Amino acid sequence: METNMTKGSPYRLLFFFSIPLIFGNLFQQFYSMVDTIVVGRFVGVDALAAVGATSGFSFMVIGFGQGLTMGFSVLISQYYGADDKDMMRKSYAMSILSSFIISIIISLIFITFSIPMLRLIKTPENIIDGANIYISIIYGGIIAVIYYNLFSSVLRAVGDSKSPLIFLLVASLLNIAGDLFLVIVIPMGVAGVAIATVVSQAVSALLCYVYINRKYPVFRVGKKDFKIDFFLVRRLLKIGLPGALHFSVCAIGVVIVQAAINKFGSDTVAAYSVGNKIENVITVVYNVFGMAISTYAGQNLGSGKYRRIVAGFKAICVLSLLATVFTVALAWTISQPLSYLFVDKSTTDPAIINMSVFYVRTISFFFPFLASIFIFRTGCQGLGSGSIPMISSISELIIRALAAFTLPALLGYTGVVLASPFAWVIAGIICPLCYYFLIKDIKRQLTD
Repeated sequence: METNMTKGSPYRLLFFFSIPLIFGNLFQQFYSMVDTIVVGRFVGVDALAAVGATSGFSFMVIGFGQGLTMGFSVLISQYYGADDKDMMRKSYAMSILSSFIISIIISLIFITFSIPMLRLIKTPENIIDGANIYISIIYGGIIAVIYYNLFSSVLRAVGDSKSPLIFLLVASLLNIAGDLFLVIVIPMGVAGVAIATVVSQAVSALLCYVYINRKYPVFRVGKKDFKIDFFLVRRLLKIGLPGALHFSVCAIGVVIVQAAINKFGSDTVAAYSVGNKIENVITVVYNVFGMAISTYAGQNLGSGKYRRIVAGFKAICVLSLLATVFTVALAWTISQPLSYLFVDKSTTDPAIINMSVFYVRTISFFFPFLASIFIFRTGCQGLGSGSIPMISSISELIIRALAAFTLPALLGYTGVVLASPFAWVIAGIICPLCYYFLIKDIKRQLTD
């Protein structure tokens, strides 16, 4: 169902638009957690560490796809706000074509250099083979991940946040079944988990595509629509590539932190991996609010409604403040019981659980800054800015790198835990400042 965000209460629109997205992202995190739980309980701590050691590189590629497709959908949402159906269809076709070409390039590059990259970040020798198997399969199926992100972003661009939830639920159930079958029934180890993930994403992408084709006639593309429109491709890439690169630059920072963690051994890698999974579940609301304000901002910019844009940002800030109180409390109450889900309690060193809980509780103090990043960085992308996400990501990279190189030597594991939060603080201050100057420029353009 479409949602026109150019009319009605910003609070109500953003809140109800976000609800299906929250559930959808929770399902996505849930089946990601199931991957980790199945590996940790049925394959072992080394396998758990192998999957965890790839998290930075996985985030780099998957984040690139998410940023790229989110940028593509921003242009579609602007044409939707302007009621330009012809350009909506053409933008959709060029997005599909561009995503295909970029997916193939990514797969070839990262599969070829997976082992050198894992050695570069000092992946422990006892887990490097498992890490390589897992990451190679994920990279090989990256086209499924990128297409799911594209189609779900297109649905959100026209205000439909419920349909992707349904398709993601189907994919989640399929992924869980695949994990159990390919790890327990057919003991394929980390390879089974990776295959289940790729197949479930492919099914979800296919369901989204079929639904879009049937439900939205404006997106029914033919052969003529795939004739390359270089002007339109440039516009798509102008918005999409900075968003994609910002995720990749952030991911480089994550990889640097991962390299610092790897020096502490496979048990610490496993603990950090578990803590990171819990963090992703707890903080999913911030990512969702970023998606919501991006769609809202894009539609209202297309309609030329400056006051509604400002009102929307104020509304999402209030909602995020309330959510932060809840997420901090959640981090302190569920981090320990959730940590025990990932490992066999009878055979696992309690230090792994303690390190995981310490990680989640410590970073929770910095959640307000993380919320600021998601809202203003993604919101500015919805307003058509490609430079602000890049400024944010570069600042995060610099601080993460400095923290990862210095703090572990001074504070040990605590230093590793604090590396990312320190980056959040800086970027969480920079992003709203950038929004302030951007919105002033937009006001001048819309009122001239």
